[in-house]
Amino acid sequence: MSKKKLWTLWSDGKLNDEEAALLRQKAAELPVPFDKEAAQSIQELMESFLSRDDALGLAAPQIGMSKKIIIFKNKNFEEKGRVKRPEDFDLLVNPRITQKRGDEEIGSEGCLSCPEISVEVSRSPEIKVRAVDQNGNKVNKRYTGFLARIVQHEIDHLDGILIIDHQGSIYIPKEKEEFFQKIFQ
Repeated sequence: MSKKKLWTLWSDGKLNDEEAALLRQKAAELPVPFDKEAAQSIQELMESFLSRDDALGLAAPQIGMSKKIIIFKNKNFEEKGRVKRPEDFDLLVNPRITQKRGDEEIGSEGCLSCPEISVEVSRSPEIKVRAVDQNGNKVNKRYTGFLARIVQHEIDHLDGILIIDHQGSIYIPKEKEEFFQKIFQ
């Protein structure tokens, strides 16, 4: 299984302009039924996610593919290590939130593409999503609670939105304060 390079806004104390440009653009929809390239992109994202032990979710732009595909754990969030069974994750192609319910709730979020920080983000506690699964079947799913937060976070990536784009407080490590103050001014 290959672990594709993770694209980030910054690393090693400097901004990654090329990676940031892709992370900031709207991703392209995949054709349905899937062509060979779409099927390969789905497989690459799945392999990359399944090879990681540090992710609750992953969006295709985070591995350098500007395509509307997300994958995420759907249970056992507190368990560390890699996801091993297909029933423990969902993969959605061309996902679209069709409904949001409940008063938004604020929660702290981290992101692999914005390393070393966390941001207070307001999200709906219940959503409905329309998408296509990895086999090309239409799906309509309802997500609630923490899982709804994860799905909204990953769908944001498909629209070029990152946690730092939300209006919440940003928590940065003291030892990197000078670097992050330059970024967030």
